[in-house]
Amino acid sequence: MPLAPYSFGMLHPNPLPPRSAKPVALDDRARDNIRFIRETMERASSFTAVPGWGGVVMGITALGAAVIASRQPSSLGWLVTWLAEACVALAIAGWSILMKARRANVSLVAGPARKFAFSFAPPMFAGALLTLILFRAGYIAEIPGVWLLLYGTAVVTGGAFSIRVVPLMGLCFMVLGTVALFCPASWGNAFLAIGFGGLHMIFGAVIARSYGG
Repeated sequence: MPLAPYSFGMLHPNPLPPRSAKPVALDDRARDNIRFIRETMERASSFTAVPGWGGVVMGITALGAAVIASRQPSSLGWLVTWLAEACVALAIAGWSILMKARRANVSLVAGPARKFAFSFAPPMFAGALLTLILFRAGYIAEIPGVWLLLYGTAVVTGGAFSIRVVPLMGLCFMVLGTVALFCPASWGNAFLAIGFGGLHMIFGAVIARSYGG
C-alpha cells in the first residue's frame, strides 16, 4: 500500500501566525533616533551649569554683605562677613543648579556639569589658600582683587564647557579684579559689591531669560 504524502501541517504542527502589523520602515526609525539625539544634545547644551535666577539672588545677598562689611570696625570682621556671604552664595548656587538640572533632565555627575565642576574647583581652592596667606601676612587690601581675579578664572575655565556668556562673565570678573589690585585699598569693598553683586545680577538675569533659569 503506498504511503500517503506528508502534509505541510504534519511537518509544522504550530504554523507561524499571519503577519498582522506593518513593519516600521527603517527611515522612520532613523528619524526618531535622530530626533531623540538632537533633543538630548539641545538639553545638554542649554544646561549652563551656572544658575540664572540663583545668580541674581547671589548678587542681592552680596550687595547686602558689602553694606554689612563696610560697617565692620576691624579687618577680621570684614573678612568674616564676606566669608559668611561666600557660604550663603555656595548654598544658593548648589540648590539652584540642582533644580535647574532636574528641570533639564541632566545629570550632575556626568556631562557638562561634571566638567564645569572639575574646571571650576582648582582656581577656587587657590583663592581660599591665598586668602589665608594674605590675611596672615597683613595684606588685606589685596584680598578683594585676588578674589575677583581667581573667581573669574574659575568661571572662565568652567565656562569652556558651557555657553559663551559664561566665560564672558568670567572675563568681566578677571578685568574687575585686575583693576582692583591697582586701586586704593579703600575701594576694595566697592569692587566686591560691583563684582559679586552687580555682575552676578546682570549675567544671572541674562542666563535665566535665555538658558532655562
